[in-house]
Amino acid sequence: MDKIYLKNIEIFANHGVFQEEKALGQKFILSLELSLDFHKAAKDGDLSASVHYGELCHNVEKVFKEELCDLLETLVYKVGAYVLDTYEVVKEVKISLKKPWAPISRHLDYAAVETTIARHKAYIALGSNIGNKEQYIRSAIEKINELEGTKVKKESKLLVTKPWGKEDQEDFLNAVIEVETYLKPKELMAELLRVESILERKREIKWGPRTIDLDIILFDDLVSNDEFVVLPHPLMHLREFVLEPLCEIAPYAIHPLKNKRAFELLEEIKSIEN
Repeated sequence: MDKIYLKNIEIFANHGVFQEEKALGQKFILSLELSLDFHKAAKDGDLSASVHYGELCHNVEKVFKEELCDLLETLVYKVGAYVLDTYEVVKEVKISLKKPWAPISRHLDYAAVETTIARHKAYIALGSNIGNKEQYIRSAIEKINELEGTKVKKESKLLVTKPWGKEDQEDFLNAVIEVETYLKPKELMAELLRVESILERKREIKWGPRTIDLDIILFDDLVSNDEFVVLPHPLMHLREFVLEPLCEIAPYAIHPLKNKRAFELLEEIKSIEN
């Protein structure tokens, strides 16, 4: 991955926990490290395929100053989100922020924070078997596309499937979407649960009827045992109604534990059925 650096941009601004900091202002030192592929820009001399770092420097300063913040942590996240929202070519941005005049009554060179915000690829399975099923799924996709730092990149066709796990209920409509997001898995899952709530999802019966069901099935190649969001989804390799729409948009997506591609997992299920 190629890099663009902006090192030690000095900005005078009025951020801080104490009222005196907001009133008097102080110096901050901001650095950015952008990860991207600028091969096309280098080969063709096409600046639109890279980042105009002079423009970025001025715009970041405006973003940095536009709203007073108490915490350095808030500022670095705000700057990182701006970079990824504005420059699609940037895959990852590392932001460090130094505060050389920190009012802590001790000699030090500076207090500082650093974070990295990156684009991730996630696959989300959608299902509905109550009311206007198609409308619930379409509404969910629209709301997911409106989430912070999140864009729906691909959508499968809607698939009619028989219930799984609890068979005495209506057929489902299922789909899978690919999203690009700079939210972390827990943040994305929390937002999906919020979308479910908006669309009147009620959790009363396990695997029971629902207006909408949203599951993260893959998130990059991440493996996680966090109870809030287990990755990859622990049942995805057993569910034809997940694998079939996934294969439509990403047949070569790899299950990081099974070490098999989506189409191979689907073939395994179909061979067992036959």
